[in-house]
Amino acid sequence: MKKPEGLRRLLLATALKDQAEKLQLYIDRGGVTCRRGRNLAFAYSYTLSVVVEGYTGDVDALMVPILAWVAEQQPDLLDKPPYEPFEFESELLDATSADVSINIKLTENVLVDRTGQREWSTRHLDEPVIEDAFPGVCGVSLVEALIAEASEPTP
Repeated sequence: MKKPEGLRRLLLATALKDQAEKLQLYIDRGGVTCRRGRNLAFAYSYTLSVVVEGYTGDVDALMVPILAWVAEQQPDLLDKPPYEPFEFESELLDATSADVSINIKLTENVLVDRTGQREWSTRHLDEPVIEDAFPGVCGVSLVEALIAEASEPTP
């Protein structure tokens, strides 16, 4: 599965820069769906649990990158009521830190290609690209813009 690693990279480049030890990802309640047909294709469905231990930043700094990532990697979560792309819980440890747990229901479509008599390869299909409502404003996706901004040296 490739989506968890993409979210990990984004969070470590933004809200959790230089704090990799605080981030843990778990895949819960996973399943595979598949139908008989001309192609062997299937889909993973699972809940990605993102756990940040001892988070001391502004919770918005954590939520914005995750929402931007969801908009690109699982856009259907933003298209249907109740318009709640994920759930979260937080245990307030003290006045400045908390353990935060975020649960996102994800799917990944996989196409299987035959490469030989008894060999195959798999391709994880990207989500459909939604037309940019503000074309040319920043020239990159919000996720790419967040990563680029986080990697700029601070004055």
